[in-house]
Amino acid sequence: MPLLTATDRYIARLVFVPMCAVFVIAASLLVLDKMLKLFDFVATEGGPVSVVFKMLANLLPEYASLAIPLGLMLGILLAFRRLATSSELDVMRAVGLSYTRLLRVPYLFTIVLAALNLLIVGYLQPLSRYYYEQLQFDLRSGALGASIKVGEFNTLQDRTALRVDSSRDEGRDLRGIFARIAAKDGQVLVISAREGQFFANKENPDTVILRLSEGQIVQDGPGITSPRVLTFATHDLPIDLPKIEQFRSRGERDREYFLPELLRIGWSKDSSQAARYQSIASLNYRLVEVAMMFLLPLLAVSLAVPPKRSSSALGVFVSIVMVVAYHKVNEYGQDVASLGRIDPTLALWGPFVLFAALIVSMYWRLAYVPGGQPIGGLETGFAKISRSVVKLFATRKPDRAVASGAVDAS
Repeated sequence: MPLLTATDRYIARLVFVPMCAVFVIAASLLVLDKMLKLFDFVATEGGPVSVVFKMLANLLPEYASLAIPLGLMLGILLAFRRLATSSELDVMRAVGLSYTRLLRVPYLFTIVLAALNLLIVGYLQPLSRYYYEQLQFDLRSGALGASIKVGEFNTLQDRTALRVDSSRDEGRDLRGIFARIAAKDGQVLVISAREGQFFANKENPDTVILRLSEGQIVQDGPGITSPRVLTFATHDLPIDLPKIEQFRSRGERDREYFLPELLRIGWSKDSSQAARYQSIASLNYRLVEVAMMFLLPLLAVSLAVPPKRSSSALGVFVSIVMVVAYHKVNEYGQDVASLGRIDPTLALWGPFVLFAALIVSMYWRLAYVPGGQPIGGLETGFAKISRSVVKLFATRKPDRAVASGAVDAS
């Protein structure tokens, strides 16, 4: 017997297309939601637009770890729902193919994607999260060459106040410049210029040259009886760069540790108690999120098959609610366990056991109980509510017709 029959290849095609579509849609929605916040953050800090896409690229592993399980579950669910609504599933069952046999291909997808997700949450996500935090730090400290904020007074080294009316070329070409420089001896220079450009200073890398064009310099101070005014065509103004602090090393947060590092810190006697709690909680959270993926094919099939003579899509909605709710429970369990209030095994693997028992019971009812329907009660209640809503709107139409007829008669 071949490993994959024609039926398996057919199921693989049905699963693969919606799985990829859901993955792309879910990841895109997460990226778009974060993109708006990052654009606002970068614009507030006066940074270049390119840093937004670098930060989004570093968030992709985190979003992929969320989108992969959702895409896997909905891909399997939509594939089996199509088989059920088109009666192809009845034919497969009639020729002796059980639900467990039909899950061979979905579990092959699950094994591959679970291994990929383990690689992401274990190694790629901690590293990309560290680079994301580094970009945020560099943007706030000015290490990315952030442009001068337009229309505001920018303080440089506590001695220079600079304001520009407009900025071009990512902050290198400035228009409408006003600068006030306070020297150590008390003298003050007030400079205005039509335009200016930044140039690097090869002799002193700690300063940059602001080359001003077509402006005036007003000099005043304690030893000057009357302000001196100088008109210039070109003037080079050296500006000291602020000292940029070095970003911290990777690993000061539990989200930035690799899985072996979390294991070593959690069992090390040299680590503090708080660090051990956080490391063990983070380790169990990542492992339980990957282990949960092996339950998704059973959940998807249990919710994919609607009752006979029904095309209700309630199972799709219920599956999304269950997976998202379980993910939030895991996040809460990690937060509580990291504080040491509860054992990480109980906080994270306890809900997993309950979730697994619920899914296995649902699958057993569908696969081995004659006429079993895991969400039959929900389907019945949903059908009654739908009929009530339809009747509510159906009874309003004659009332409106009678009312309009009465108005015409009068």
